[in-house]
Amino acid sequence: MINLKNKKIIVTGGAGFLGKYVVEKLKEIGCFDVFVPIIEEYDLRDLGAIKKMYIVSNADIVMHLAAIVGGIGANRGNPGSFFYDNLIMGIQLMEEARKSDIEKFVAIGTICAYPKFTPIPFKEDNLWDGYPEETNAPYGLAKKMLLVQSQAYRQQYGFNSIFLLPVNLYGPGDNFDPKSSHVIPALIKKFYEAKVNNEPEVVVWGTGKATREFLYVEDCAEAIVLATEKYDKVDPVNIGAGFEISIKDLAYLIREIIGFKGKIVWDTSKPDGQPRRCLDTSRADKEFGFKAKTDFKKGLEKTIKWYKENVKS
Repeated sequence: MINLKNKKIIVTGGAGFLGKYVVEKLKEIGCFDVFVPIIEEYDLRDLGAIKKMYIVSNADIVMHLAAIVGGIGANRGNPGSFFYDNLIMGIQLMEEARKSDIEKFVAIGTICAYPKFTPIPFKEDNLWDGYPEETNAPYGLAKKMLLVQSQAYRQQYGFNSIFLLPVNLYGPGDNFDPKSSHVIPALIKKFYEAKVNNEPEVVVWGTGKATREFLYVEDCAEAIVLATEKYDKVDPVNIGAGFEISIKDLAYLIREIIGFKGKIVWDTSKPDGQPRRCLDTSRADKEFGFKAKTDFKKGLEKTIKWYKENVKS
């Protein structure tokens, strides 16, 4: 087990949605020497910026959370840049970490790395059993290459790198930009604005039949910190809540919490994305004692409350 209190830690993406919670969790356990590179000073797609970051921070541990990411629409519109930006960022970060004698590298992957038709619940051993769902395959594969790199570097160099696979996240501080947001913030924004503007209906992408699993962002941050402290193995680990909900049921639940009285119209010309998503989370529990704590409806209520208080329509 690593005592993080005494370590200098880089959190890439530390100013982002998940990253802010990870930085907060580190402070809670007494780790205050945390370096958060911001893109204006450190564009992590640039090798020179990465080298500078390692020199300036003099870090012991890297938590690589930074990603160029979005929902189905953003993935469909930017497959090339999503692939290149995420791949070049991760590969160079890990290579320079190795050269800089970084003690541990924590790579954050994505559930999008799983094959399109993975048996439910997704087990880590299924990760290479097929091609990912087409709309987010470039992003998912770019992230999955960090697992290949991590395992190769452990084998050749003895480099301590771990790979975590978080499910879809949600919570206060999420991205509510309709051009790039994921399904929960997108639906919250749609239903809230429809209620405020007395609109008769809300249009939702797809058929509503696809299922997703959602993890409250604070729970995910706790899992990442626990894994950094306690997990040092070559195998990837799912980070999730261990349940699934259909997009249809999700939409009706968000409508109910917000109090929108109009109807929901399903735009079946738009894609559903991956048919089902639900993770087997037993490895995270066994290896470093992580279990999600936040009730889904309560987490949604907190997220909607934050949206109403912080986001101007």
